[in-house]
Amino acid sequence: MEYKDATTEEIELIIQQSWAAFEVYRNFSLQQRAAFMRAIAAELDKTGDALLEAAAAETHLPLPRLRNERARTMFQLTSYAAACEAGNWLEARIDTAVADKNPPKPDLRKMLVPLGPVVVFGAANFPFAYSTAGGDTACALAAGCPVIVKAHPGHAHTSQLVADAITRAARATGIPDGVFAHIHGASFEVGKALVEHPLIKAAGFTGSFAGGKQLFDWANQRKEPIPVFAEMSSVNPVYLLPGKLKEAAEETARLYAGSITLGVGQFCTNPGILVAVEGEALDHFKNVLTEEIKKTAPDDMLNIGIFKNYVEKRANALAQEGVEMAAVPEADPQLEQGLPTIATTTAAVFLENPLLQKEVFGPYSLLVVCRSEAEMLEVARHMEGQLTSTLMATQEDLARNRYLIDIVKNQCGRLILNGVPTGVEVCLSMQHGGPYPSTTDARFTSVGADGIKRFARPVAFQNWNDEWLPAELQNSNPLGIWRTVNDELTKEPVNG
Repeated sequence: MEYKDATTEEIELIIQQSWAAFEVYRNFSLQQRAAFMRAIAAELDKTGDALLEAAAAETHLPLPRLRNERARTMFQLTSYAAACEAGNWLEARIDTAVADKNPPKPDLRKMLVPLGPVVVFGAANFPFAYSTAGGDTACALAAGCPVIVKAHPGHAHTSQLVADAITRAARATGIPDGVFAHIHGASFEVGKALVEHPLIKAAGFTGSFAGGKQLFDWANQRKEPIPVFAEMSSVNPVYLLPGKLKEAAEETARLYAGSITLGVGQFCTNPGILVAVEGEALDHFKNVLTEEIKKTAPDDMLNIGIFKNYVEKRANALAQEGVEMAAVPEADPQLEQGLPTIATTTAAVFLENPLLQKEVFGPYSLLVVCRSEAEMLEVARHMEGQLTSTLMATQEDLARNRYLIDIVKNQCGRLILNGVPTGVEVCLSMQHGGPYPSTTDARFTSVGADGIKRFARPVAFQNWNDEWLPAELQNSNPLGIWRTVNDELTKEPVNG
């Protein structure tokens, strides 16, 4: 099914409707917002296999993966709805007046309030969880912001079906028209028009570095700059320390062969760089990893654009001086199938060639061989910002490499010990966001209910009568939320 790009006139009308809806929706109670989000989850469930089959046809993703992803999307909606109601994300603060202080201390109360209409750009690799009804949409709705979703052209029909489910949920729960809108646009002009419009107050994006950086630049060139929360590029380095390899080289190699090729490598947390010290243990690891990759069959990538991008970047990486191909599958790939690849290079070459740090989106990983742990430390110092970094290490390895831990911790949003970066748990403790260029703002997460805070800003109320305060800040605490009152976290009423 073919969808036309939204026109300038259509975009203008949708944004005006979104702003009008914001003036109403921002005053909806936490319970009303949560009911809407739960209704969306219920409507997604009702779509049954028809939605999954549409997504499979557009993305080449298998039905079991899509079924799990839809379940995750529903869980995001319902768990963020619960977090919305609980109100912890509001960061309600109250400091009561002290009249006999010189000068008198005023009554001050602060909480987060919604930013305004938010544009969400659907992701190519997650047609449900990071797209139309995904985490960015759920967080913005929880914060009290209307959402305009730009469908990803790689799964436009799937996006439309999900948008229709959201619209049904909105009508069933009395949500005003304009709180949710959905448009199509393969042209970059559509995204530019959305981000540059003065009534848009934030954007959420998951995709390539080029796409995220362009949105970020447009947003910051506006008369009123706005935040763009873009997840862009990460190679998720893995540091294979000598003690761990000596103890479990074979087990670690099999673990990482699975992680590198999971989902044809089309995850933002794919381990794209492995760093290790030369020696017998590393040779054993490399031999097992090579055999595992050889046995892995090539598989379909999400779409022809992502396939072509993988072929080009893989070829460019392998063409660099000092880079050697270590393993590919024995089976030949078909058109649009990603060829799993392990390449190797030395630390000296890696340190001299910044291109080797760039993401190759697909089932590709580069093994960087160091002469010593000191050289591994030097490689770590030169790493860019990452979503994740991993240490495969024994307790003795950790004790001997405390400085390495400090360096790596400063470069990533999630620091993993003896595991794989693929797989992102949806929970409050998850941090899915890291220093540039992995994201545009390392202070926030796009997974977990803390992501709601991206689409809100703090407002302080000074010396307001109780009846005029938002319910979240009133003396009686009618919503029963946690608040910090005179430096004490409590649900108790003020002066009660």
